[in-house]
Amino acid sequence: MAGSPTASPRTRVIAAVVLLGGAAVTAAGADGIDAWIGHLSAPQYARREAAARSLVAAGSAALAPLASAIQSGDTEVATRGVEIVSAMLDAEDPVVAAEAEACLRSLAAAAEGYVGPLAADALAFHMLAVTEAARGKLESLGAIIRERQAVDGGGLEVEFDASWQGEPDDFRALARLRGLVGVGVRGVPVDAGVIDVLGGLEGVRRIDLYGTGAGPDEARVLAARLPDARIDVRRGGRLGVTSTALSGPCEIRTVEPGSAADQAGLRSGDVVLSIEGAAVENFDDLTRRLDGHAAGQAVRVVVARPGGTADGEPERIDCVVRLDAW
Repeated sequence: MAGSPTASPRTRVIAAVVLLGGAAVTAAGADGIDAWIGHLSAPQYARREAAARSLVAAGSAALAPLASAIQSGDTEVATRGVEIVSAMLDAEDPVVAAEAEACLRSLAAAAEGYVGPLAADALAFHMLAVTEAARGKLESLGAIIRERQAVDGGGLEVEFDASWQGEPDDFRALARLRGLVGVGVRGVPVDAGVIDVLGGLEGVRRIDLYGTGAGPDEARVLAARLPDARIDVRRGGRLGVTSTALSGPCEIRTVEPGSAADQAGLRSGDVVLSIEGAAVENFDDLTRRLDGHAAGQAVRVVVARPGGTADGEPERIDCVVRLDAW
């Protein structure tokens, strides 16, 4: 019935919730659940409240009949029903919470009249609270969370570096951040579980893994699961520079104070020409070549420094850089 092209929006929602809830019943049974739903429009406040608490406790088994009642046309029942499903979003049982979220999403997408917006608002309010809680947890463990400027597309970026004090399982909080567009992990080991979490972050546009133990295999896994995201995985030594020119000459934009590049005398505006005699075409080429050199290794870097000569032509500078660790 759920797959029938002639099924009404209400029928599709109920069918979807039935599939989620299966044939499970509570100790009270289906008759008890129906009775509680009937009490949602009772004139006595105490009876309505008791029924609501009982339905929340019933969990998954109450979702299908609630979805039906929410769309019955009774405004009070619909409002209370959405509140009950919303309360299940905070259930200790993750299965119940997930099924309640799916119920609200189905109602928001397919329900007619005022019910759809009612369910959508309830879901949006919950997701906002979830995002705030996840952000608070990540920041308390040392993650750095930034909001991108609107001109850059907006969204949240999360960075994990040496200040991170969490465990691999704590990365799961990333999935609860609304508007997440970028994740950077620097010098923090990641395992298969973290890669799995990162691969499930729909909407993320960039993932940087520097000095995490991840390599080409992990990069391929992430690229396959997030085909629209830019995946940058680096394992070698660290130079300590950034560049805005992802294509074309590798011009250094910033040099991190105290980094290997800073100690070697490199400056903003320098254009990297080669590493160990191998030509560097762009910034991506630079990072790939650094992957082949370990932290602590000394490498020869040649740069062109604009206006460095008496006639204003770029000065060619040959220096030795001892690479940092991530």
